[in-house]
Amino acid sequence: MSEIVRIGIFICNRYHTCAGGKCLRAMRNREGGFDRYEGKELQLVGYTTCDGCPGGNIEYAPGEMVKNGVDVIHFATGMIVGYPPCPRIDFFRRFIMEKYGIPVVTGTHPIPESYYTTHSALKTWESPMWKEIIAPVLTTEEMRLAYN
Repeated sequence: MSEIVRIGIFICNRYHTCAGGKCLRAMRNREGGFDRYEGKELQLVGYTTCDGCPGGNIEYAPGEMVKNGVDVIHFATGMIVGYPPCPRIDFFRRFIMEKYGIPVVTGTHPIPESYYTTHSALKTWESPMWKEIIAPVLTTEEMRLAYN
């Protein structure tokens, strides 16, 4: 029997009607932010929004995920690629890790090529902080096109 990793996902409230198709596809296929779990069984134990700016749900929802046995929290790629990207993502990541002791991965599915092209032109992700944030989902062009 393989190791089970319990996943929680936060999405940006702008996309509160998102059904999670790309995130769940990436989770199923171990792509993007989920490629680190090759050979492990994944269980989704929480899926919610941040509750909109300034992210009130970030304070409480991780506690509910902990009650469901969460091992890792992922911030959905939409928090990275939105226009603008989440301005609080680094604080949210540090807060959850400090308060709940849960690792946080920035990103779920690979960055779609259309977003990559636009954000590259805008120089959105030029800072060292943003380069670190996008690293888990900055895949190959072929993979980015597959998630367009």
